[in-house]
Amino acid sequence: MEEQNLMRLQKYIALSGVASRRKAEEMIQEGRVKVNHQVIQTLGEKINIETDLVEVDETIIHVEQRKVYIMINKPVRFVSTASDQFNRPTVLDLVKNDFNERLYPVGRLDYDTEGLLLLTNDGDLTYKITHPKHVIKKVYVANVKGIPTRTKLDEFRKGLEIDDYITSPADIEVIKIIKGGCELKVTIHEGRNRQVRKMCEKIGHPVTKLKRVAIGDIVLDDLSGGNWRHLTNEEISYLKNI
Repeated sequence: MEEQNLMRLQKYIALSGVASRRKAEEMIQEGRVKVNHQVIQTLGEKINIETDLVEVDETIIHVEQRKVYIMINKPVRFVSTASDQFNRPTVLDLVKNDFNERLYPVGRLDYDTEGLLLLTNDGDLTYKITHPKHVIKKVYVANVKGIPTRTKLDEFRKGLEIDDYITSPADIEVIKIIKGGCELKVTIHEGRNRQVRKMCEKIGHPVTKLKRVAIGDIVLDDLSGGNWRHLTNEEISYLKNI
């Protein structure tokens, strides 16, 4: 049973709107509460909020699922999936103690890529953002080896053939010269697997470090690595109206 699905019974009753937490404890002790048709009178009993059936005075109760929208600055060496077959740390490990709701990453970032990733339990919004028909710009800062010529930059902007497909037009600019190469700002409108890395490799300038800094108008700003914050009402409204 996954820890993030567990909740104390009295809290579940309180969140359902039936009674306060203290009153819920009294109800449990009075034998008025059943879990999976069995009377529970022990305080502190934990239930699975996804699978257990809770009744108060013979009436089934439910917790209204709270919609959660957060951004996280994913560090490298974390996978952006709910679980991993190789037991590598996932982005959900960074927030699992903060939410009762089951959250899911919106899209993905590579294991060795850091930066902005959205997490939510709103399936409709996830579908909207990740569906190919909804074109949303994604902005990255990439450290690469060498400095691309104007010709190479133009090739990148027009689209490149990688993995038997032609990428959509993209934006790219050199923003800083660094030791052994340069820092690029790259804006794409697709989300194919390792696309930025493959495009940079195609023009002869492999990526040494990659960070996503924006999804549409949602910007990472100064959120430090491994930390998260709730999206503002304005940011949520923007995503829903894309």
